[in-house]
This record gives sequence, structure tokens and C-alpha cells, in this order.
Amino acid sequence: MWIRKGDRDIRKGVDSPVPTQVVSNEEFIPRPQNPRQRQVEHLIGEMSASYSKKLGMDRRSFMASSMGLATCFLAMNRVYGKAFEVEEAEALEPAATEEKWPKGDFFVMDVQAHFTNGFALNFRNNEFMKNMGFQLQNDRAAYGFQNFVKEMFFDSDTDMIVISGVPGRELLRDAAGAVPEGAARQGGILPSWLMSQAAKQINEISGSTRALAQGNLAPNHYWDKATNKPDKVQTLEQMDREMKQYGINSWKWYCHADPGRSGGGFQLDDDNSAWFYEESRKRGLRLFSVHKGYSYQSRTLGHLADPKDVEKAALSNPDLNFVIYHSAIKHGVSEPDFKANYDATTGDFTWHKTLMDIKARNPKMTNVYPEIGSFFGVLVIADPRMAMHGIGKNIQHYGADHVIWGTDCLWWGSPQWVIDAFKRFQISDEMCEKFGYKKISNDDKARIFGLNAARLYGIDVKKKRHALPGDALTRLKLAYLDRGGLRSNGAYGWVRADD
Repeated sequence: MWIRKGDRDIRKGVDSPVPTQVVSNEEFIPRPQNPRQRQVEHLIGEMSASYSKKLGMDRRSFMASSMGLATCFLAMNRVYGKAFEVEEAEALEPAATEEKWPKGDFFVMDVQAHFTNGFALNFRNNEFMKNMGFQLQNDRAAYGFQNFVKEMFFDSDTDMIVISGVPGRELLRDAAGAVPEGAARQGGILPSWLMSQAAKQINEISGSTRALAQGNLAPNHYWDKATNKPDKVQTLEQMDREMKQYGINSWKWYCHADPGRSGGGFQLDDDNSAWFYEESRKRGLRLFSVHKGYSYQSRTLGHLADPKDVEKAALSNPDLNFVIYHSAIKHGVSEPDFKANYDATTGDFTWHKTLMDIKARNPKMTNVYPEIGSFFGVLVIADPRMAMHGIGKNIQHYGADHVIWGTDCLWWGSPQWVIDAFKRFQISDEMCEKFGYKKISNDDKARIFGLNAARLYGIDVKKKRHALPGDALTRLKLAYLDRGGLRSNGAYGWVRADD
């Protein structure tokens, strides 16, 4: 049985801003907490009790502070070896963190942010999950828009977000033949109309551009079953709507999804995609964000999440940019501790290696960007050495100027812990020497945190950063903190109930 990570922690008396086990984003089955993760969890509890008592603070307030985060990284270093730059003074004095890691030192642009706004996630109720014996309850409030704004902006250092799509097909005509608007268009968990509406609302509240939105339309969403080809008239109608009316900033594709019931998925390098590229190109949109990896979302089409099709698509369309989500890392159903698809000798991950090999074969290819949502965070919790391999290889092959920041939150709760983890994260001397990785400089981190995404999305970073202190959303954030607001340390993804 699955249970929310946050609910599990409450039952066990655990309060940690850094997840103490891998949380499922519903794209893989939760793995049992391993012995070292249990050791980290125990150390966090033991150390935080000692530090908070020494400071005369209640533990809840301590763990919601920068000192609580520092305690988590200290505990992880004790268990795994030094992976994070942290000193014990940071667990005892907020000023130590403020001095070493000042707020606003990086422009943070998260290109993988989700909410469901009251939609039940069908994954939890499908036949496959029932057959596995999982009985999952939906928690609409945790995934709702209001909590999304709180967690992404009020409780983290995120400067801008891209609301990222979940595959769904909007209704073009209602029963009376009229063109529906808003919620009447349906479209599933997070449709294009809702992403657009949410981004516009956030920007109106803030008085500046804090949110962008993706569009879900893909080549197989409107299908002519008589010809077994895309219905081009309907597809172009929706394309024009998403670009002109919704004002989307990128497409979000899932090659292994089939919301149009075409009978199959698609590939980035097939003829239908080529036609879509050309039509999008004509209309001025040349950015494609593509889910790769996490294949078991589909029992029949999961193989289409393999990134092998990225090569031909990118080489054939050098004027288009492809952001490959999750860095294409594959997770199977029966992968305890990731080992089934991880080679500890080479540090290679299944399918991620395919993406790395594409760049190795084509060193002059510059239009592919690995994104690290549910990649860095997953690996650093599973074992920081795996994160060193993952980030090390991304930079080694694609360069620090092509790695894109994303967190896949709200599945992980507030993204602040992931932000703090990456700020402090470093590849060990041993790993650099053995595998040829490079140390991650602050300039590298600045590019990864947001400058790379800003370049892709045409964002004037200096303009937006200067506007942030004075916009309404920041004022609301300050008012929230002044009222005693504390970051929730709850993670909204799933873990096993018996952990």
C-alpha cells in the first residue's frame, strides 16, 4: 500500500525538510527506504533534537529554518561522505548560512512545476495499480493551485517557473457544436488552458513575469481513424489556439502517451512529428520540452520514452531546441535502490547513457538540453554518489551551459530543499579523478539554476531580477513570513506504508 510521504512522517514523528527516502512522483512505484536512508533519518532526528535544545527552540521551528536544512546535509555527509558544502556552525546560527549562501545569489528558473487544481490523478485508480494491490486516495488540496503558489514562491527561492504539462486532449466542440472555453474544454489533469490561466494569474498578482506555460498539443492528439493519420485540420486549430490565445512558451510532449486514442504513441523523428515541427516553426515556436525516461507510465507504449529518437530529430532540425526532461533516466517497476538500471562500475544509468552517447557521437550538436527534474533530487536522496555521476555526466557531455533546472514539484513539496541541496552539492575529488568529471563552479550552478532556461525562453534575467523585490508576490511572501509563516516540510509524493 502507498501513503503520502508527509503523512508517513507525521505518524513516525519525522520532521525533515529533505526527504529521507525516494518519493514517487507517480511515474514509478515507491521503493522501500534503504538502510542508509534510515540512518540519515535517525541522525537528522538525533542531531536536530540536540541543536534545537541547545538553542532553546522547539524542534518544529528549528527544522523549518535554514538551520534545519543544514542539519540534514550534515547528517547526509556523515552517512555518504562529503557531498555537500556545509559547516556545523550553520546548524547553530542562521547568520552563518546567510553569510555563506545569501538569498538571491542565483536566478532560479524551474521549468518543471506541476499542480492539478482539483483533478484526481487517474494513475492511482487505473487497473494496473489496482492489480498491484495499491489502494490510493487522492489529496486534491495538496496539489491545488493555491498550495502550488505557496510552495513554489512563498516557501522557496524560485524566481520564475514554467508550468509544465501533463498529457491531455482538449475538446474542440461540445455536443451542440459550439467551441467550448475554459473548464468546458476538459483536457485531463493539467490541460493547456489551465496552465495558461494559472500563469496569467500569477503574473497579474505579481505585476511582473513570474510564470510561463507549456502547451500539451502533440502529433497524435487529434486522430483521423479512417486514414490512421493525424487530423491536420483539428491539430492546427488547437495549435493556433494554444499559441495565439493561451500564449504558450513551449510544447510539452510525451511520446508514450495517447490521449487522442490513435492506437499508438509517436517518435520525435517520425513523419508526423516532422509535419508538426514545420507548422510550429511557421508560427514562431521552436522550443520542445520532451518527457523521456520513467517509462512504465505506459504498459504498452513505455518503450517510446527511450531517448534514442532525439538524435535524428535534433540533427534534422538544428533551428529547434529540445529539452529532455528527467535527463531520460529510466526507472522500472522492480528496481530496488535503482540498481537494476544502474552500473556502479561506470556510473551509467539506462537510457541516460543513450542520451549521453548521442552527444558523444555528435559533439557539434547544440540544440539538446538535459533537464534534471526528478533526476538530481531522486539521485541525491538515493545516494549522493549517483547524483555525482548523473550531474557529472550531463556536464561532461553537454556542458554546464546546456543543463536545465527543474524540480518536478509539487510532487516533492516545496522545492527549497532541492535548491539548497544543489547550491551545496559538489562532485568529490575521487570521482573527478576516476571518471573525468569537473568540479561544479558557482558559474556552472548559475547557468544550471536559471541562466540556461532564461536563454531558451528569451527571458531578460537582469530585468526580472531587478523587478522581483518590488513586485506584489514578493510583498505577499514577506507578509506571510512576518505573520510567522513556516515552510511545510511535507512531501506530497508517495512512499510505501510499511516503511
